[in-house]
Amino acid sequence: MKTATTSKSARLGWLWSLVVAVCFATVGCVGGYSFTGASIPPEAKTITVGTFPNYASTVNPQLSQKLSDGLRNMFASQTSLTVSGADDEGDLSVTGEITAYETRASALSSSDQVSMNRLSVTIKVKFVNRIDPKADFNQAFTRYKDYNAQLDFSAVENSLVEQIVEELCEDVFNKSVVNW
Repeated sequence: MKTATTSKSARLGWLWSLVVAVCFATVGCVGGYSFTGASIPPEAKTITVGTFPNYASTVNPQLSQKLSDGLRNMFASQTSLTVSGADDEGDLSVTGEITAYETRASALSSSDQVSMNRLSVTIKVKFVNRIDPKADFNQAFTRYKDYNAQLDFSAVENSLVEQIVEELCEDVFNKSVVNW
């Protein structure tokens, strides 16, 4: 009886060793992969995220800081990269500018009255990957949110901006390091 138990123990030990070996091999092969879906070269350690100056004809004084901080926070929380200051040259670099901030009518009611307005924000982003220059891009991103035209814009502006900034940050992050 003791031989059967020892044999079973040996098989379980061997199986456990195989599982551990496969896990280590898998982790070693994926390199710069993270569970957020980010695909970053393993050599990349730092990212520079510059402040986005606001060149829109209508300026929201908080938008530049919210966008820049949102990007820094996203890269810091969803990657293993160290986010460095705007003057540093990181292995990866995100710079850009706000080019448009506008609100316009987006829908009419049956009586030809404006029923919905749309706040749109456009940013121009330059991404530089000093490790893999083929991943560089220079692209504009636009996001918008509609809101009831009966509402005072100043009452809903902060909420709309928060939502738009979050979506713009996700767009830039995905284009930069997720490669979808």
